[in-house]
Amino acid sequence: MKKKWAFIGVFLILAAGILSACNSNEKSGEEGKKKVVIGYFPNLDHVPAMIAKEKGFYEKALGEDVDIEYKSFPDGGAFMVALKTGDVHAGLVGPGPVMNNFSNGADVKIVAGGSSGGTVIVARKGSGIKSVEDFAGKTFITPGVGCTHDVQMETFIKDYGIKSNRIGGNLKHTTGKPAQYAGLFESGKVDLAAVPEPWGTLLVKEQGAEVIVDSKEISFGTTLPNSVLATSGKLIEEDPKLVQQIVDAHQEAINFINENPEEAKKLTIASIKEATKQELDKDVVDAAWERITYTSDVNKEVVQEFANSSYDLKFLKNQPDFAKLIDSQFVQ
Repeated sequence: MKKKWAFIGVFLILAAGILSACNSNEKSGEEGKKKVVIGYFPNLDHVPAMIAKEKGFYEKALGEDVDIEYKSFPDGGAFMVALKTGDVHAGLVGPGPVMNNFSNGADVKIVAGGSSGGTVIVARKGSGIKSVEDFAGKTFITPGVGCTHDVQMETFIKDYGIKSNRIGGNLKHTTGKPAQYAGLFESGKVDLAAVPEPWGTLLVKEQGAEVIVDSKEISFGTTLPNSVLATSGKLIEEDPKLVQQIVDAHQEAINFINENPEEAKKLTIASIKEATKQELDKDVVDAAWERITYTSDVNKEVVQEFANSSYDLKFLKNQPDFAKLIDSQFVQ
């Protein structure tokens, strides 16, 4: 169990050293070539980036005059910092950080979807939780305050008259990396987790946890993007051809995933192992895969509804308008 849950810790150590500076004008090691940096996280929501890397789709789409560099990130905040500083040109990230940064005036655009679904609410073994009605007075954990999974959970429980202590309720909230959840469940410090796959499946298999709310039931579960392909408005304005090539490579990766799921799983397991030095079991990936849809589509109405809920739940100070956040011209 420790081996499986340790891989994210190794990744975080690796990630601390991968944010070296580069910008859109920087040349790669080979004189005369332009460098394009693609960002992603080594998890199942970001499979399209890993498949594109393993299959060379970005190299194919951008041509021989461009060097492609891949950078993995520990969280959406780190990715957004790199995007704003020009250390990354485009990549996959959760919609929450993109929305929050856009609302605060950041120059960021969503140009395609990456994946949807995959968020589950699980209860630890021995928590006494059998349904949503049992949540009151318990402690739940999410990766961050106002993150995608946090908003999904708090939107869902609102219909049951349950609120977190952040907004006057008695459901206690804490945050932490998903790799910590097994230990927190085992210690009894946390009762519930709103978590993306494969962490939900791992908690069930390794800790005897129970899925209380599946990915199809949780708010925005099957329609809200869990990852999006983001870039800057500046890059779209200055080099729309490059953005189109990036989106084309991303779309080819998604097509490959949906047409060759078993090969895509093998490549994903290998890619995560390469980045983290740990290997996910195939049966874990199989179970988690069933909850995730890989698509380049972005439902603008759902994104706005999610943002409105974030505002209603007081995650955002101002009512957002995301009419200009999503630029869908590049998805064929």
